[in-house]
Amino acid sequence: MFEAGLGLWIGFLVFVLAMLAIDLGIFHRKSHEVSIKEASIWSAVWVTLGLSFGAMIYLFWDTLVPETTYTNEAAALAYLAGYVVEKALAVDNIFVFVLIFGAFAVPAAYQHRVLFWGILGALVMRAILIFAGISLIQRFTWIIYVFGVFLILTGIKMLFAGDTKIEPEKNPLVKLTRRFLPITERYEGDTFFVRAPNAAGKLILMATPLFLVLVLVEFTDLVFAVDSIPAILAITQEPFLVFTSNVFAILGLRSMYFMLASVVPKFVYLKPALSAILVWVGIKMLLVHTPYKIDTGLSLAIVGVVLAVAIVASIWRNRQLAAAGVPAATIPAAGTAHPDAEPAARLGVDDRA
Repeated sequence: MFEAGLGLWIGFLVFVLAMLAIDLGIFHRKSHEVSIKEASIWSAVWVTLGLSFGAMIYLFWDTLVPETTYTNEAAALAYLAGYVVEKALAVDNIFVFVLIFGAFAVPAAYQHRVLFWGILGALVMRAILIFAGISLIQRFTWIIYVFGVFLILTGIKMLFAGDTKIEPEKNPLVKLTRRFLPITERYEGDTFFVRAPNAAGKLILMATPLFLVLVLVEFTDLVFAVDSIPAILAITQEPFLVFTSNVFAILGLRSMYFMLASVVPKFVYLKPALSAILVWVGIKMLLVHTPYKIDTGLSLAIVGVVLAVAIVASIWRNRQLAAAGVPAATIPAAGTAHPDAEPAARLGVDDRA
């Protein structure tokens, strides 16, 4: 199951933790509103790191993993295909993050902290799902067909699904969290927990509404991971390639959110494109043990073409609407409200201790 040695795994994890420490400990030590310029720079950094890692695999895979069954080219292609697919599917997360932050009126200065810890938790969850998925495929070969059908059905469901709505006061996860944790009425800076007086005046540890947002972000990524992990397993089942491509795609999600949150809703054909990608990858998975097995390079090219067509078509549509004097559909920027602008009822919390 593990072609890559323990040293390679440890080295990669140390690198990831070091980058996260630099991100939060140096560049984002103080909560602030992330500008599009700052987000663009960080997006470029993460994409460069992701592609550079792919280049390293192409050049040194056989040296780093002597017992490999992959050639350097095949390993690099599998990594790149997995990275592109995960990066594309991560865009769908942005739609939901915009809705969550808007529904809870999360101040823009606090959003990076939520996404940082949310993505840290997502990396752990995805690692568990990746190794579980690979173990299932290697133990029960037929499970790959189950994953393939699941991806096809998920793609079809995504195509016909209506608009997602986030209603804090009705959300079951919010209700469950409130059942077990006392929640403050309002945000307490960028903290998730504070000591505050309960109804009897006694100081107790209480969660803040920001923690509720974090819970929803974590749950959202878990739902998306259930869709995306089978997609990358259709490309390769080599654990190191699956995990590293996933990690680099997810690490850039925060900066991609701040860069694209206000414009992603304008790409109206992106969701149908993601739906088509899931269906295509599902078909690839179903054909993996047949003479009609789809080449990874061809699969990557088709994914790239589908995404490019969706983006170009969306831009063309928006320009046509603008020329006709009709504004393109937009979603208001999330999290611009003052921390005290929304009452507790709007946030779906209470002061119950």
